Amino acid sequence: MKENGGSVNLPCKARTGLSRVTRLEWKFQGSGTTAFVYYEDQLTDNYKSRAEFHPNELYLKSVTRKDKGQYTCQAVGDSGLKENTINLVVQVPPSKPKAQVPSSVTIGNRAILSCLETDGSPQPTFKWYKNDILMPVDPKTNTLFKNSSYTLDTTTGVLTFEPATSFDAGDYACEADNGIGASQKSEAVHLEPSEVNVGGIVAAVVLLLIVFGLAAFGVWFAYSRGFFSTPAARRSFTASLPPGATVNLNRRRRSWSDLCPGPVLRRVLSPTSLTCCKCSLQILVIMIFFNLFF
Repeated sequence: MKENGGSVNLPCKARTGLSRVTRLEWKFQGSGTTAFVYYEDQLTDNYKSRAEFHPNELYLKSVTRKDKGQYTCQAVGDSGLKENTINLVVQVPPSKPKAQVPSSVTIGNRAILSCLETDGSPQPTFKWYKNDILMPVDPKTNTLFKNSSYTLDTTTGVLTFEPATSFDAGDYACEADNGIGASQKSEAVHLEPSEVNVGGIVAAVVLLLIVFGLAAFGVWFAYSRGFFSTPAARRSFTASLPPGATVNLNRRRRSWSDLCPGPVLRRVLSPTSLTCCKCSLQILVIMIFFNLFF
């Protein structure tokens, strides 16, 4: 019966053949829930205002989708226990479905689109539309879709492109229908398969190589200037000079001041470091970087 379509009578055939009934109960089971409807000669609290008990039937008023399920009448008499079960189907038209389309798809990969609808009873079947054109279950049967490779499950509403191609770009909408009331169609959602970003990958590799190149150049330049050498012992030599005259020449260890001379130096008060700021090498590296990327 349809939701809010009125009342329904559920007959209790378990009484048939029993000369004297000593106990009678009604149970409801639906959506993972089991509850008593009639127990210990009275209706339970959830049914007192919307059900009526009669010896041979149970009368439900203003049926809703929550009443969908199995109703079991159980009777105990002189000859033992008997029961009968009635499956109540409440017909509910589908609500407006939602088309779930991936926000980004790479050409050559799988793309899965789904249609979400939870209210319809019985379970609706689904259709898909591309740019307002009905998609056939088999794309090879329609010349408009013969270049596409997809599978469409009408019972679950899942549309799978494998692989996705540039031809599959477009606006997609799904429709749910269970024969109860009017069918419902979702809003259209755009799908845009894209190529692999080869340019971005190449740019990242080039940038990484430049960074490593600059680092290697800095290490080589420092070694060539002797900044990683150990402190040299003070050395002296005697040159040929007039008799009685000698000159001692001391070899001085190179320092960062040789690289960055002048008043642009800033010494850090640390026994192990000397920092050169605003030196010509730093300016040169910055100029090279901006010329390459800006």
